[in-house]
Amino acid sequence: MFGAIRREVGEIFKELCRRFGIELVEGHVMADHVHMCLSVPPKYSVANTVRKLKGKAAILIHQKFGGKRNFVGLNFWPRGYCVSTVGLDEATVREYIRTQEEQEKKEEQLQLDY
Repeated sequence: MFGAIRREVGEIFKELCRRFGIELVEGHVMADHVHMCLSVPPKYSVANTVRKLKGKAAILIHQKFGGKRNFVGLNFWPRGYCVSTVGLDEATVREYIRTQEEQEKKEEQLQLDY
Protein backbone atom coordinates (compact mmCIF):
# COMPACT_ATOMS: atom_id res chain seq x y z
CA MET A 1 0.00 0.00 0.00
CA PHE A 2 1.43 3.29 -1.04
CA GLY A 3 0.54 6.97 -1.15
CA ALA A 4 -3.05 7.97 -0.47
CA ILE A 5 -4.20 4.41 0.24
CA ARG A 6 -1.47 3.96 2.84
CA ARG A 7 -2.38 7.18 4.64
CA GLU A 8 -6.08 6.38 4.46
CA VAL A 9 -5.64 2.84 5.83
CA GLY A 10 -4.00 4.31 8.93
CA GLU A 11 -6.85 6.77 9.41
CA ILE A 12 -9.44 4.03 8.86
CA PHE A 13 -7.87 1.84 11.56
CA LYS A 14 -7.68 4.80 13.97
CA GLU A 15 -11.37 5.56 13.43
CA LEU A 16 -12.44 1.91 13.74
CA CYS A 17 -10.49 1.47 16.96
CA ARG A 18 -12.08 4.61 18.39
CA ARG A 19 -15.53 3.40 17.30
CA PHE A 20 -15.04 -0.08 18.82
CA GLY A 21 -13.48 1.15 22.08
CA ILE A 22 -10.05 -0.28 21.32
CA GLU A 23 -6.87 1.69 21.98
CA LEU A 24 -4.49 1.82 19.02
CA VAL A 25 -1.24 2.13 20.98
CA GLU A 26 1.10 1.96 17.99
CA GLY A 27 0.64 1.24 14.30
CA HIS A 28 2.45 1.26 11.01
CA VAL A 29 1.16 0.46 7.52
CA MET A 30 3.65 -1.47 5.42
CA ALA A 31 3.46 -2.12 1.68
CA ASP A 32 1.70 -5.46 2.11
CA HIS A 33 0.64 -5.66 5.76
CA VAL A 34 -0.07 -3.66 8.90
CA HIS A 35 1.63 -3.76 12.31
CA MET A 36 -0.53 -2.69 15.24
CA CYS A 37 -0.18 -2.73 19.00
CA LEU A 38 -3.72 -2.68 20.39
CA SER A 39 -5.09 -2.48 23.89
CA VAL A 40 -8.20 -4.67 23.70
CA PRO A 41 -10.65 -4.59 26.64
CA PRO A 42 -11.00 -7.98 28.36
CA LYS A 43 -14.66 -8.19 27.36
CA TYR A 44 -13.59 -8.60 23.67
CA SER A 45 -11.90 -11.66 22.27
CA VAL A 46 -8.76 -11.02 20.26
CA ALA A 47 -10.03 -13.14 17.34
CA ASN A 48 -13.30 -11.21 17.06
CA THR A 49 -11.49 -7.89 17.41
CA VAL A 50 -9.09 -8.70 14.57
CA ARG A 51 -11.95 -10.06 12.43
CA LYS A 52 -14.03 -6.92 12.94
CA LEU A 53 -11.13 -4.56 12.27
CA LYS A 54 -10.03 -6.37 9.11
CA GLY A 55 -13.59 -6.76 7.82
CA LYS A 56 -14.73 -3.18 8.42
CA ALA A 57 -11.43 -1.74 7.18
CA ALA A 58 -11.70 -3.75 3.94
CA ILE A 59 -15.24 -2.46 3.35
CA LEU A 60 -14.22 1.16 3.96
CA ILE A 61 -11.12 0.88 1.76
CA HIS A 62 -13.15 -0.67 -1.07
CA GLN A 63 -15.79 2.05 -0.76
CA LYS A 64 -13.19 4.82 -0.81
CA PHE A 65 -10.87 3.50 -3.53
CA GLY A 66 -12.87 0.90 -5.44
CA GLY A 67 -15.22 3.19 -7.30
CA LYS A 68 -18.52 1.61 -8.28
CA ARG A 69 -17.08 -1.88 -8.63
CA ASN A 70 -18.86 -4.68 -6.76
CA PHE A 71 -16.44 -6.30 -4.31
CA VAL A 72 -18.72 -9.04 -3.01
CA GLY A 73 -16.77 -12.27 -2.66
CA LEU A 74 -13.35 -10.60 -3.01
CA ASN A 75 -10.74 -10.48 -0.25
CA PHE A 76 -8.58 -7.52 0.69
CA TRP A 77 -6.65 -8.94 3.66
CA PRO A 78 -5.22 -12.44 3.91
CA ARG A 79 -7.06 -14.79 6.27
CA GLY A 80 -4.27 -15.06 8.82
CA TYR A 81 -2.82 -12.75 11.41
CA CYS A 82 -0.22 -12.90 14.14
CA VAL A 83 -1.04 -12.05 17.75
CA SER A 84 1.13 -11.85 20.82
CA THR A 85 0.35 -10.51 24.24
CA VAL A 86 2.45 -7.62 25.47
CA GLY A 87 3.42 -7.13 29.07
CA LEU A 88 6.71 -5.87 30.36
CA ASP A 89 8.19 -5.63 26.87
CA GLU A 90 5.60 -3.21 25.44
CA ALA A 91 8.27 -0.60 24.70
CA THR A 92 10.21 -3.17 22.66
CA VAL A 93 7.12 -4.09 20.64
CA ARG A 94 6.26 -0.44 20.01
CA GLU A 95 9.84 0.24 18.83
CA TYR A 96 9.67 -2.79 16.52
CA ILE A 97 6.45 -1.49 14.96
CA ARG A 98 7.96 1.98 14.46
CA THR A 99 11.19 0.76 12.87
CA GLN A 100 10.17 -2.40 11.02
CA GLU A 101 9.93 -0.77 7.61
CA GLU A 102 13.44 0.68 7.70
CA GLN A 103 14.79 -2.63 9.05
CA GLU A 104 13.23 -4.51 6.11
CA LYS A 105 14.76 -2.01 3.68
CA LYS A 106 18.20 -2.51 5.24
CA GLU A 107 17.84 -6.30 5.00
CA GLU A 108 16.80 -6.05 1.35
CA GLN A 109 19.81 -3.85 0.62
CA LEU A 110 22.13 -6.34 2.31
CA GLN A 111 20.69 -9.15 0.20
CA LEU A 112 21.27 -7.15 -2.96
CA ASP A 113 24.87 -6.47 -1.97
CA TYR A 114 25.74 -10.18 -1.92
